Amino acid sequence: MWLLVSWDAFSLVDMNSELEVKQAVDLLWKYLQMNQDLQAADMIWALGSHDLRVADRVAELWHQGLAPIVVMSGGLGNFTEGVFEKSEAELFADRAVELGVPSRVIFLECKSTNSGENVAFTRALIEQEALSVKSAIAVQKPYMERRAYATIAKQWEEVELQVTSPQLSFEEYCNEEIPNEKVIHIMVGDMQRIVEYPKRGFMIEQEVPEEVMTAWQLLVDAGYVDHVL
Repeated sequence: MWLLVSWDAFSLVDMNSELEVKQAVDLLWKYLQMNQDLQAADMIWALGSHDLRVADRVAELWHQGLAPIVVMSGGLGNFTEGVFEKSEAELFADRAVELGVPSRVIFLECKSTNSGENVAFTRALIEQEALSVKSAIAVQKPYMERRAYATIAKQWEEVELQVTSPQLSFEEYCNEEIPNEKVIHIMVGDMQRIVEYPKRGFMIEQEVPEEVMTAWQLLVDAGYVDHVL
């Protein structure tokens, strides 16, 4: 099914191309998520970002009893430096507490600025706190599920990993603060990294269907290149 999104989201392309762009966006949105059936784990782990709905998803999972502890990881990154007055981890924790997660079960990692640091600094925190963590549910934005999975799987091979995100469609996810066009630019950049970063040792390799790469190229050709390498 094609996404029904507002036409103003696709101002970079002409009328004749809009249908193809919508289909390409739909393909990338679906591929970048992993839609795993979650099982209980040792921790729920939020990888920080500009989107507090990630913290909402963490709280939802904790209330479902899927893990006894929560780790909020994130300092200030590309989208939050100069915008957030606190670290991403602190704001996520505040939000989770508002939603009923006890502060005593929340651990904070407030220095990381990218996904690789999320992993490295969280591992250091777990060691420092003498926590027993053999399995984790990592929570990210919807379009960053697959990238988060590939990064963690490469850099923390020992942990049994699951990933999830706020359960939102593309239409539901986009809003005034995170408009459609911005999300498409970011998705195109993330898709490129899923292909290129394994070559640099940052991620595990993942199979990418030909139709997904065709969709990616169409969006690049349409001008959605603000976040490409």
